[in-house]
Amino acid sequence: MKPSVFNDFLNSISVEPLYVIDTDIDRQKYVAIDLSSSNTDLETIDASSSKAWEDYLNAYLYEHNAMVAVGGYLEQRDIYSRSDYFRQESTENERNIHLGVDLWCKANTKVMAVLDGEIHSFQNNTNFGDYGPTIILKHKRQHIEFYSLYGHLSMTSITNLRVGLRVSQGAVIGTLGDSTVNGDYAPHLHFQLIRDLQGKFGDYPGVASKKQLDFFKKNCPDPQLLLKVY
Repeated sequence: MKPSVFNDFLNSISVEPLYVIDTDIDRQKYVAIDLSSSNTDLETIDASSSKAWEDYLNAYLYEHNAMVAVGGYLEQRDIYSRSDYFRQESTENERNIHLGVDLWCKANTKVMAVLDGEIHSFQNNTNFGDYGPTIILKHKRQHIEFYSLYGHLSMTSITNLRVGLRVSQGAVIGTLGDSTVNGDYAPHLHFQLIRDLQGKFGDYPGVASKKQLDFFKKNCPDPQLLLKVY
């Protein structure tokens, strides 16, 4: 299926926005945020400090009278340069282009299944700057299979799970972790859609290099096709 056709399929699943975090948070309390390399406000932040990022995000939410800051799909970000896990010797191979949508909000916020599905896999990805606890759901609609990934969760989110467990749309599948378990970030959900997991289990790249981008744009469509946040 061509990427454009698959995107149309995703967009047609629901006219209404779909939720991946606590439905008690009013959508009026969501605000868009730019964390790309072009945002000069970020030049004053210590990129190596999760506390500095959390302070910045909390101030941003307060300024906008919001509870959730949303954005990030295909953003080129400098924050990943703090980690050897993403940094490469050449600019062409450096992984710094974000493939999902982030929802920045408080630790312990409930995380919801975006659609009916089943637990495909889960894992604690412990590299510095990685996802930390992660859940991947498999979905099948109209005979089309695809996946949704939920990263930066709490440890309790992957306790007592089992592969194949059925989950309903809107069911609570976990909670957000804090910087001690989520890869050393301010609390947030990394939400990503994936067409082909390429044999991965409990993990899939959430950041790409310029060299890889053409493939990943096709394999990881914009989550806003479901979330419709803005």
